[in-house]
Amino acid sequence: MPRLVCPNCHYIHYENPKVICGSLVVHEDRVLLCRRAIEPQYGLWTIPAGFMENGETMAEGAARESYEEADAIVLNPHLYCIYDLPDIGQIYSIYLADLKDGAYGIGSESLDCALFSEEDIPWDTLAFEAIRLTLKNYFSDRKQYNELSEFPIHQDKIGKDLSIKRY
Repeated sequence: MPRLVCPNCHYIHYENPKVICGSLVVHEDRVLLCRRAIEPQYGLWTIPAGFMENGETMAEGAARESYEEADAIVLNPHLYCIYDLPDIGQIYSIYLADLKDGAYGIGSESLDCALFSEEDIPWDTLAFEAIRLTLKNYFSDRKQYNELSEFPIHQDKIGKDLSIKRY
């Protein structure tokens, strides 16, 4: 993709990807999901997540979003999933974290928040592909590992399949 460069002074105007920080918040055998009260994907379910702000780390951003969207305080966060979305210039950084005292509420950017077991996840009304992948990774890892701290870090690219296929 060509860069925007001033023809006179050759200054490069960088258009960098946005970082989305989120937390897969776990309490006992359930995960915390929020039903979005904002666009895009109004009314669909997601994990607490949003754009990283200047002056914060990715982990701080993920914790802040958990509090803003679900009145949830997270403990023991560790990086769990990284997704590159080059088609829309975004990078998702998802942390796996414990829910303090099992306490949560409904933040101003959410219509509802709830803890879901694997069989109750609203798979057909998840807002984003990155969230679907994160949940699938989590439930698969949970069957293989005893402790959340043992879970591997997952990395993937989400976007259009531009590969050539034979038919």
